[in-house]
Amino acid sequence: MTLFNFNSKSDISNWRTIDDVVMGGRSNGSFKINDAGNGLFYGEVSLENNGGFSMVEYRFETKEVNKFSKVCIRLKGDGKPYQFRVKTNTSDRHSYVASFNTSGDWEIIEISFKTLSPAFRGRKLDIPNYDGSHMEVLAFLIGNKKAESFSLEIDTIVLK
Repeated sequence: MTLFNFNSKSDISNWRTIDDVVMGGRSNGSFKINDAGNGLFYGEVSLENNGGFSMVEYRFETKEVNKFSKVCIRLKGDGKPYQFRVKTNTSDRHSYVASFNTSGDWEIIEISFKTLSPAFRGRKLDIPNYDGSHMEVLAFLIGNKKAESFSLEIDTIVLK
């Protein structure tokens, strides 16, 4: 199942950036379709005013995903670590999170549903990992406890 396949005509109106400014921070992330037709999440993470993260989130109609066991993302990062996040419901306060590293080259990142662990505001929660039944939100987050620029180019997001 393809969750998103970027191209030059992609509608990204359901993608939005959320930065630490919601808590007084000063990070600044953006999301756009680049000249190559890929989704580009980019910007600056700032530690000022207890900041330190930027996230791009994609909301969609509920998808039943129990026939799948992993997400495969074709992307090109900047060599920095990121988080992939899933929510079963848009109203959930917590997300299911897995960290991944990027190499600076095009690659396919595979994340098993079983490894997505629950967290809220950076703290692990004592509830079961993602059950792989359904999802309504996915997101990419950078928050490496340092001030840095970032760039994550995304081609496809597929469930297998």
